[in-house]
Amino acid sequence: MDQATPLNLAYDAIAAARDVASTAAARAEAQDHDGGFPAEDVADLARLGLLAAPVPAEERGAGLGGEPGARDLAEVLRLVGYGSLPLGRLYEGHVNALQLVARYGEAGQRARLFADARDGHLFGVWNTEPPEGGLTLDSGTGGVSLRGVKTFASGAGFVTRALVTGRRPGEAEPLMLLVPLEPGTRADLSAWRAQGMRASATGTVDFGGLAVPPDAILGGPDDYHRQPAFSGGAWRFAAVQLGGIEAVFDAWRAHLGRHGRGADPHQLARLGEGAIAVETARHWVGRAAALATEEALPADRIVAFVNLARLAVERAGLEVLQLAQRSVGLQGFLRGHPLERRARDLATYLRQPAPDRALTTAAAAVLSAEGPAGELWIAEGKR
Repeated sequence: MDQATPLNLAYDAIAAARDVASTAAARAEAQDHDGGFPAEDVADLARLGLLAAPVPAEERGAGLGGEPGARDLAEVLRLVGYGSLPLGRLYEGHVNALQLVARYGEAGQRARLFADARDGHLFGVWNTEPPEGGLTLDSGTGGVSLRGVKTFASGAGFVTRALVTGRRPGEAEPLMLLVPLEPGTRADLSAWRAQGMRASATGTVDFGGLAVPPDAILGGPDDYHRQPAFSGGAWRFAAVQLGGIEAVFDAWRAHLGRHGRGADPHQLARLGEGAIAVETARHWVGRAAALATEEALPADRIVAFVNLARLAVERAGLEVLQLAQRSVGLQGFLRGHPLERRARDLATYLRQPAPDRALTTAAAAVLSAEGPAGELWIAEGKR
């Protein structure tokens, strides 16, 4: 597919994701090293239309992720995560950026940035900052420029359209900026020595001196943190995690089959418990995707459900990891075994920020809500 070619109504994003997942899984082992990056897989995302798919249909995309497309987006994210969690992390960030452009962008910004997505640019969302502070917008005789860095930026050196948050001096509320970056510039991957997700090219990006054109600012002050979109969007990374959980489960299941251990009742019991955990995660992701996209519930209720969903998926992932590693034993910790890298990537990607706060704020919303438990997550007009 020509990267600049608009997608049509017959475009099948799920079929494209299956193709990407298959080839990404075959390449993932070779990419698993410090500084690794799934460049060929990202090229496949562009070639098969998945970088352009989140662009709204009326702007020459497939509208992937827009209502009623949440179910398809959840499936696409799951499939890409199944093939490669680092690739899934990168694609989820790309989708997030395009959804923010669709939500907050003006007509000219939308036209320009959606054209970039159709042309194969990889977008990312970077908001993590060092303790000493993040990006500042400095005004001078030459215009506005940036000062500062972003940390834990996945795709650093490879993302060419970065959505970042920055503040004007003396202002507390951040602004969103969508800035172009040249490949291979401004990135430092030396500190990313994580156990897993090594192929995600996660690092620090220095924006010092980068000029900010007037049309780079997206939306208004603190739009980035507006609810329920900010916290409610966590269902997307949970969908990628679900794919990683399934990949671990299948590597474990295949090991039992290869080694003829399926008749052992203890192995069967563990596998059955794992299957329950996988399906539990699947149901939470599906419901969270629907509630977050429909936005029919009050914002605090949507955020509460998605927070519970991300924690339920985390719990399911940790359970499957523990069961799989106990079943496979030492072989599952040896490099080259199908379980080993998948387990490392999943254990690392499950570590999302502020899980305790997510749980307690969700519980507070449940406590204050009126009505029986069976109607907490049903909009009033649908009861």
